[in-house]
Amino acid sequence: MDEGVSRLIDLALAEDIGSGDVTSEYFVPADSRSRAYIRAREEGVIAGTEVAAEVFRRVDGDTEVKILLQDGARVVEGALVMEIQGSSRSVLTGERVALNFLQRLSGVATLTRRFVDEIKGTGARILDTRKTTPGWRLLEKAAVVAGGGSNHRMGLYDRAMVKDNHLAAEGGLDALQKAIKQLGEEMPGVGVELEADHLQQVEAFLKLKGVDQILLDNMSLDELKTAVSLRRGGTPFLEASGGVKLDTVRAIAETGVDFVSVGAVTHSAVGLDLGLDFMEG
Repeated sequence: MDEGVSRLIDLALAEDIGSGDVTSEYFVPADSRSRAYIRAREEGVIAGTEVAAEVFRRVDGDTEVKILLQDGARVVEGALVMEIQGSSRSVLTGERVALNFLQRLSGVATLTRRFVDEIKGTGARILDTRKTTPGWRLLEKAAVVAGGGSNHRMGLYDRAMVKDNHLAAEGGLDALQKAIKQLGEEMPGVGVELEADHLQQVEAFLKLKGVDQILLDNMSLDELKTAVSLRRGGTPFLEASGGVKLDTVRAIAETGVDFVSVGAVTHSAVGLDLGLDFMEG
């Protein structure tokens, strides 16, 4: 497991348990053992099963956890996602933290799938952004993939994304081309994306060498179609961005762009309704 995710689990458990689970310690017999299931209470897409399972194991290494549905699985109300067996106290202590991870990440996957389904058949793909919960980026981006989306850059280090403020400080196209060339020579594995606010910029950027992707920021449908027509061949890739919603994403994808980036899949996702139920007897 990723070291950052591992630390996040430990922080979440420490935050919730503190000096101890007083309810379980005083109201649940120490020798009580139980079997419980995490169950979907509404339709959606599951994500975060491994991290949820790890929560229960961190609380008690003797807890047995069986993942019944893998990340990316579509669920209906009543579907069983995970089985947990062990000390009743331990299961109860881990319940909320495990569900917090699973519900949040399944919400991201579910919303992503809705966007992906909306543009089915267009040839475009849904991208996430860096608008993620601090500390949760790796998990939320994995949830986007579980929902059928694709990841944009993970951070500032794995792709150069030159925006309007960078361009204002750069000093013109010649300086921009020089910087692209230098980056390509010194860090050949890092892609280059340029943000265009208007079609004149698109035309200028298409003349540069070494550009992998152009972000078309807040352009109208007609402007997006024109930008696509200006490109000769399949590169650089074109990405539409800016205030994309479920009721607008298909029209955007139908302009012919390669990607539509949607910050909402992470910053506006609502947790999927999941619950943990103990089996009687």
